[in-house]
Amino acid sequence: MYEHFKIEDINDIVEIEKIPVEERITQSSTYEIISRGAAIDPNATAISFIMDGNAYDAAIEITHGQLLGRINQTANLLHELGVGPTDVVTYLLPNIPQTHFVLWGAETVGIANPVNPMLEADTIKDICNAAGTKVLVALAEMPGVDIWSKAEAIKDHIPSLNAVVRIMGPSDEVQGIYGYEQVIDSYPADRLTFERDIKPDDIASLYHTGGTTGRPKLARRTHYNEVVLAWDIAIASELQTGEAVICGLPLFHCNGTCVTGLMPFSIGGQVVLLPPSGYRDQAAMANFWKIVEHYRPTFFSAVPTVLSVLLGVPVGGCDVSSLRYALCGAAPLSVELFQRFETYSGLKIIEGFGMTETACASSTNPKDGLAKIGSVGVRLPYHWFKIAILGPDGNYARDAETNEIGVVCTSGPCVFKGYVEDEHNEGIWLDAPGGWFNTGDLGRIDEDGYLWLTGRRKELIIRGGHNIDPATIEEALYKLEGVNVAAAVGRPDPHAGEVPVAYVELAEGVQLNEDDLVDWAKNNLGEKAAVPKAVHVVDTIPLTAVGKIFKPALQWDAIKRVYTNELRIIEPMVRHLEIKVGEDKIHGTGVQIIVEPTPGIAKEEIAAQAKNALANYSVHCDLRFNEA
Repeated sequence: MYEHFKIEDINDIVEIEKIPVEERITQSSTYEIISRGAAIDPNATAISFIMDGNAYDAAIEITHGQLLGRINQTANLLHELGVGPTDVVTYLLPNIPQTHFVLWGAETVGIANPVNPMLEADTIKDICNAAGTKVLVALAEMPGVDIWSKAEAIKDHIPSLNAVVRIMGPSDEVQGIYGYEQVIDSYPADRLTFERDIKPDDIASLYHTGGTTGRPKLARRTHYNEVVLAWDIAIASELQTGEAVICGLPLFHCNGTCVTGLMPFSIGGQVVLLPPSGYRDQAAMANFWKIVEHYRPTFFSAVPTVLSVLLGVPVGGCDVSSLRYALCGAAPLSVELFQRFETYSGLKIIEGFGMTETACASSTNPKDGLAKIGSVGVRLPYHWFKIAILGPDGNYARDAETNEIGVVCTSGPCVFKGYVEDEHNEGIWLDAPGGWFNTGDLGRIDEDGYLWLTGRRKELIIRGGHNIDPATIEEALYKLEGVNVAAAVGRPDPHAGEVPVAYVELAEGVQLNEDDLVDWAKNNLGEKAAVPKAVHVVDTIPLTAVGKIFKPALQWDAIKRVYTNELRIIEPMVRHLEIKVGEDKIHGTGVQIIVEPTPGIAKEEIAAQAKNALANYSVHCDLRFNEA
């Protein structure tokens, strides 16, 4: 299907790019590349769906021919429900095969809008109204799942809505509800019943990103964005026709849908789809290495949280030799966890970086080259990076020098067409729209072309790969009478990478404790993942010289609190322990641990205990000993 390239360093990327992307990648749409993949062998397995993690060897098998047929039927159904090229289909679905039918069928006839079904109903309603949803697709009533109740609660509050499609449930045409399984086979599977000439720049999907509670932020992604992304991942992964990948990340996120979905479909590969809750399914995780032995996948894509869980799952006698590597991104991965997982599993970890706004992945450590632990690797072909130094006015001043920290900016055919709502497009382009996209991340590029992320200018909190806008937390806290100033930041977490915490400055005389503030946040946030783990009441919130909240100081405080707690284990071994957190010119943020040992205690023993206590944290740390 695709040419095969050996990518060991940035020079190999430059060599590939000697042929312009338009000449190398000529397909125009996701439908085109899925159809091409299905034509290789229509009878080959496209999806092996594991419904029950304990019955992993009894998967529902769907061939490439059946996959394409269902996509055709779904597109035909949506067309009859009034969906055209500029109309939006929103879905609220777990990881099931129907999600792929709906996603790619929606992109074939119109625009797909995958939405996290765990969001609160009001938040989902806001997303639908921002998107202009014409058809809402949702899972029917299921034990322990509240998706359908949310759909019922919002469907009459979306003015643009034409119809609702219920997956695994009955029709109710009086209510404008169509039972998917009841009606789908009345539509032809071998062809589309409508004509559409999809252009590369046509919008394929709207993915919500950056925290959406009350403020929908929908990224407009084109067909060519996703086509080029699939090509890039295919050549970087070297997946072959007929080989399998495991999908456990959610199908409302572009990693699950594109890296372990569109890409293997486009080359006639196989997706081993974990149960509906993906990596959250305890039985699937307990049997993960058995699943690997049974289906022989070549890789899986995960976040650090997943790797941490797998460290507690014995490989036993399972043959996991089919796995060439594990892809890891979305959240910081500590060096210690990286090394522990590679030693434990025998797998190579490939760290990467990407965004919803760049179709998904933009850089990876080269599979066949040097992996620099802690970096996010070299850019993928046709993804261009520059590190920009901004002036006091926030505008571009100059390009950064090698290893100089600045704002990470990117351009290329995978960069999106901006957000749906104009208010979110202010300041995102370094020059003109369509030029260099300001990712909001801080980083540096070293002498070998490797990208190192050192912070986030836009202050997103990334909890286990889930983006949380701190403003959503702050807005909820400001609604509580007596809160003068509120600021939310990310706190390092050994399991999720980071979790949200908040700092509050109260009005004079107000008596609110931290438990009161956390309870208020729980009851006033539309996104459970955004509820802060702690709310610290402080005398004053630190400000910059111009009166803005200085969030780095709060992040440093949050890190210090975590490290202080973890290092209690060495307190009996030391006379004095001091922890300093602040700016680091190379790593962005650095922790200095200054220790005065108790007489008779070996420094090596203290260092080993400290290293073990902080093993799962990714903030750069230096340990220094002061003699008595």
